[in-house]
Amino acid sequence: MKFTNLSERIKQSPPVDFGAVFNNSVTLFQKVWLQGFVTLVLTFVSILPFYLVIYAPMIAFGITDPETLRHNQMPPVFSLFMIVFMPIFMLAVMTVSMCLNAAFLRMCRKYDLREIGKDDYFFYFKKEYLKKAFMVSLVMLGLSFLGVLACGLGIIYLVVPMSLFPAFFAFDKELSAMEVVKASFALGNKNWLMIFLLVIVAGLVSQLGVVLCFVGVLFTAMFAKIPIYFIYKDAVGISMDV
Repeated sequence: MKFTNLSERIKQSPPVDFGAVFNNSVTLFQKVWLQGFVTLVLTFVSILPFYLVIYAPMIAFGITDPETLRHNQMPPVFSLFMIVFMPIFMLAVMTVSMCLNAAFLRMCRKYDLREIGKDDYFFYFKKEYLKKAFMVSLVMLGLSFLGVLACGLGIIYLVVPMSLFPAFFAFDKELSAMEVVKASFALGNKNWLMIFLLVIVAGLVSQLGVVLCFVGVLFTAMFAKIPIYFIYKDAVGISMDV
């Protein structure tokens, strides 16, 4: 769908219905909880190498000079490494998470609409999508830094539009990275309070797995992503092209 048509749909879309979105999310979660668990595990596995790159120098310094860690003093070169590499690390993690979250939303559509096909967790790791995911993640990283600079209050506002990025990325392949951002802000600003409440409540519900010896949270964590699917579906409609 072209951006002009998408913008018009967003303008004409009805307000987000908290009760309907939440109830539909609970129903759909019963069908996709396993896919959510696998997505979460794949996310951890995918970002693990980046953590190893960060901590490998620290471990090396600790082996060669144990006194360094004992006194909590790291060489200046390590501090410089962290300053340079941290934004790269965050960008890589955001890109991977964007692709996997988009794939999970695509699977939500499959089970919601009873489509036939396999669960493709790496659908958005194709070259045509990966570049766009990188650009959207770059914008997200920049916005996050700006939100932090605004005494953290900016992050509260940005939570809503940024939570919609994976949905527009997943279901509107014709959009450019900046159009994904613009569409997310358009829908987010129109229904900011209701989407914010859904994000908070869904986030709290997704942590209920903690009561099952903490391991259960791995199975419930992805519930927080499902309301985004229904928010997008009710406002824009679901395309069958992707």
